[in-house]
Amino acid sequence: MKFTLRALMGACAVAALSSAAMAETTITVATVNNGDMVRMQGLMDAFYAKHPDIKVEWVTLEENILRQKVTTDIATKGGQFDVMTIGTYEAPIWGKQGWLVSLNDLPAEYDVDDLLPAIRGGLTVDGNLYAAPFYGESSMVMYRKDLMEKAGLTMSDAPTWTEIKAAAAAMTDKANEVYGICLRGKAGWGENMAFLSAMANSYGAKWFDMDWNPQFDGEAWKATLTDYLDLMNNYGPPGASNNGFNENLALFQQGKCGMWIDATVAASFVTNPKDSTVADKVGFALAPDNGLGKRGNWLWAWNLAIPAGSQKVDAAKAFVEWATSKDYIALVAEKEGWPNVPPGTRTSLYENPEYQKVPFAQMTLESINAADPVHPTVDEVPYVGVQFVAIPEFQGIGTAVGQQFSAALAGTTSIDDALANAQDLTVREMTKAGYLK
Repeated sequence: MKFTLRALMGACAVAALSSAAMAETTITVATVNNGDMVRMQGLMDAFYAKHPDIKVEWVTLEENILRQKVTTDIATKGGQFDVMTIGTYEAPIWGKQGWLVSLNDLPAEYDVDDLLPAIRGGLTVDGNLYAAPFYGESSMVMYRKDLMEKAGLTMSDAPTWTEIKAAAAAMTDKANEVYGICLRGKAGWGENMAFLSAMANSYGAKWFDMDWNPQFDGEAWKATLTDYLDLMNNYGPPGASNNGFNENLALFQQGKCGMWIDATVAASFVTNPKDSTVADKVGFALAPDNGLGKRGNWLWAWNLAIPAGSQKVDAAKAFVEWATSKDYIALVAEKEGWPNVPPGTRTSLYENPEYQKVPFAQMTLESINAADPVHPTVDEVPYVGVQFVAIPEFQGIGTAVGQQFSAALAGTTSIDDALANAQDLTVREMTKAGYLK
C-alpha cells in the first residue's frame, strides 16, 4: 500500500512537472537596436509578472540587418521569429500578402480606437490591423529661436516653404560656420528620399499616376528639386550630399544649423543639455507647405507584428499587447520619466496633462496628424505611404533615385539630368516588375 501510494505521488509529481514544462511557451522576438527597444528589454519583469508561462528570447539587430533578416524569414516562411519589429513600409505589403496575423482580436482593454488614426491607418489593410505601433514619428521644423530673433523674424507654427527660405537666408553666417538650414542629402530611400518625397507631396508632385507611370518628368518634381538645391547650395553646410539624420543631428547640436527639418524623435536629442549646446534655444514648427493642402512631413512607426508562420500566436499576441499598451507607457513614465516614453502612438498619451508638459509633445502630435498615408499626395495615387511607396520594388528604386538627387546636390550632375535619369530608371524597373507594359 505504501509502495502504491508513493508510486502514485511520484507519478503525479512527474505529471505536474511535465505539465509545467508544457505550459511554458518560449517566443523569439526580432527587434531593432534603438534606445526604446533596449529599454523594454530591461523592463521585462513587469511582463513576466503578468505572464509567468511565457519566456521571451530576443534577437536584437542593427536596422538594415534586421530588415534583411525578417524579410528573408517571412518570405521563405522560415519560422525563426514569433514577433517581428517592422516599419510602416513593410506592414501593408506583408499584410496584403497574407504574411502577417491579423490583430483585430486584441482584447477590449487594449483600446485599439486609442491608436492615433494616422498611425493605425498605415498598418491596416482591408479592415485588418496587421501590426501594433511601438512608437511613431513624423517630421517637423526644429529651429534656433535666438537666431530668428536676431534676424528680426518670427517662425509661424505652420510655415510655408517661402518663409523657410527667407529664414534660412537671414540666419546664414558662413563666416562663423552657421548655416541657415540643414537637410538630408545622403542617398537612400530612407535618407534623402524620405525628406524629398515628403517635400514633393507638398509641391503637388507624386511618384506615380493612377496607371503607375513615374512622374519625374513633370513640373512639380522639377520645382521640388530646384528649391531643395537652392536652399542647400545657398544656405546649407558644405558636403551636405554626405549628410543623413545622424550627421545633421550633430551639426544642430553643435550650433551650426539655424533650422533642421527632420524626424520628430530628434526633439528629445536637440533639447537635451547633456548633448546639445543649443538645448534651451530650440523652437518647433510644422513641416512647411505650399498652400496645396499637403505638408512636407512624413509618417513612420516601428511596430510589432506576428508572422503567419508562427506556431505560438497566442503567446506572441500577449507580448505584442503588453509592449504596445497604455500600461507599458505608464511603466516607462514611472521608471524613466515622461520625455522618454515611446511617442506617437496613442491619443490618450497626448491628452495626459503630465505628457503635455513635455515641450515637443504637442507639435509632434500635430505633425503626425498632418500626415495621411492613405491619401499622401495632392492628386489621387494608386499607393499608400507618405515618404515611401508601399510596394516591394520601392526599396531599390527609391535608393537609385536618391543617388541621382544626391549627385545633383554634390554638383556632379544637373537638375534636368538627375530627373531624366530618375524617370528612366523608374520606368525600367516598373516595367520589369510588371506594373507597366
